[in-house]
Amino acid sequence: MPPDGLPMKRRTFLALAACAAWLPAGTTRAKGSAHAPVPGLYVFGTLPAPERIRHVFAAGAPAAVLVHAVVPDKLLGWPWALSADALALLAPQARALPVLGRLAGRGSTMPLERLVALGPDIIVDAGTVDGNYLSSAERIHRQTGIPYVLIDGRLADSARQLRDTGHLLGAGERGEALARHAETVLAACPPSAPQAGQKVYLARGADGLETPLPGSVNSECIEAACAVNAARGSGNLARVSLEQLLAWAPDAIVTQYAEFAALARRDAAWNALPAVRAGRLFLAPNLPFGWLDGPPSVNRLIGVRWLREVLSPRQPATDWIDEAQAFHRLFYGHVPPRELLARSIAAA
Repeated sequence: MPPDGLPMKRRTFLALAACAAWLPAGTTRAKGSAHAPVPGLYVFGTLPAPERIRHVFAAGAPAAVLVHAVVPDKLLGWPWALSADALALLAPQARALPVLGRLAGRGSTMPLERLVALGPDIIVDAGTVDGNYLSSAERIHRQTGIPYVLIDGRLADSARQLRDTGHLLGAGERGEALARHAETVLAACPPSAPQAGQKVYLARGADGLETPLPGSVNSECIEAACAVNAARGSGNLARVSLEQLLAWAPDAIVTQYAEFAALARRDAAWNALPAVRAGRLFLAPNLPFGWLDGPPSVNRLIGVRWLREVLSPRQPATDWIDEAQAFHRLFYGHVPPRELLARSIAAA
């Protein structure tokens, strides 16, 4: 993420302070503005009054989860196809939403002509903001005339993201309630705390040999759970070897991929790792959204608590079916049947 104040030649945007009084109707971007006194919200176009916003297009998966959590009745559709098992854990209204495609990330799957025909009042994107995302957002706004908002933030910024989204979309009280939950979850391991916890390897893919590197958006659950990323290097995702893993010597391995967990537990090469031999390979739930990743949005707040507990030397005491029901009630506005959650958690 670029530091605040990075020059933005040929880009025009208005960055809005998250802690300031909310914007009045008709707020628009200021030509030539380079940064806000407090970074967090980037707006292209004229914002409708919050109470007039009825239809929100989520530019990518993180934004869709965020918007669904705050204003589920305003989300126009999902940027990607959810599995039948994932949809079964959501409210009927969410299950009925169409798959629309995405604007954000590598390769948009939403033609702008179709986007205009959908008639959203606003486009919302969320996550790490950089020059590419800003340029893309401005271009899409100019071509469609639809106001486009980028909500900057990583996992540690979840509370601000939830508050900003609530104010922006006319659900300030709900955004505040969700933000307070996020603050409670993340308070145990603030970003400023020294990293002195267990070394954790986050295994991705069917073979477990892809991993997020320290500081990347996909590894944030590790640090938020008071642990240390066992991987080394800089960047986002990396392919690694078992030899590298042996050298890194993680205290624990976590994954959301059931096929990898099954492989590692029976494979002699993986059992050369002390963490696997000691039973310190943990499979996280991934429905309806990943508890650790996929997408990197507010869905990870329950995963932070789960990871913190499974890494603890104490005997786990939490009933995660009860915890999942409570999280679903608060964030997804729907409590799935206990037996459905039991199957999804037991599968992990």
